[in-house]
Amino acid sequence: MTTLRLDDLRQYSDVLRSRSGDPMTIRFVEPRDAEELQNYFRSLSTRSRYNRFLGAMSELSKSQLEHFTHVGEGERFSVVATMNVDGFETIVGEARYAFHADAGSLEFGLSIHDRWQGHGIGSSLLKNLECRTAAFGAERLFGDTLRSNDAMIALARKSGYAFTHNPDDWKLVRFEKHIDAAPKDIPCASWKLAAEQIVHPAAM
Repeated sequence: MTTLRLDDLRQYSDVLRSRSGDPMTIRFVEPRDAEELQNYFRSLSTRSRYNRFLGAMSELSKSQLEHFTHVGEGERFSVVATMNVDGFETIVGEARYAFHADAGSLEFGLSIHDRWQGHGIGSSLLKNLECRTAAFGAERLFGDTLRSNDAMIALARKSGYAFTHNPDDWKLVRFEKHIDAAPKDIPCASWKLAAEQIVHPAAM
């Protein structure tokens, strides 16, 4: 089981832009984010939470929150997209992903806060996940969503994902994309560094 050192987390951040040009930071979740992350999920609309967790829930359980805020355990990672809103760092989106080394794939789920949907944040976050997939040396990125989740399906289709049936649940649709990037072509070098430290923990 691998965990990135807390004092290293901030170096693995990418600054992207929203559709309107506002700066947005994609960074690993830290334990200090627990309360704000919980508030983020509580403030999502009922529909957005249902779509994110494939079922009804009002907030993260204590154990779920623990898993979200401890990066790298069980090869699972959580990131947040944050923006400066009225002088405060504010979570506007999040993603959680798992690296499956045996299958050479990355599995993920994400959400964008209702207030910030339509600002290009989802596309930027999804592109960043593709970068992480390449950094791990994985060749496939995939996720599952409810067939009724039109927003996620539209985002995946616009981003070039192929669709197939979920093998375990007929209510879900799976979207996946082949990632073909040589290490030198990975656009976010910080993620390549993070991946190398995860794959070779002795070097940490």
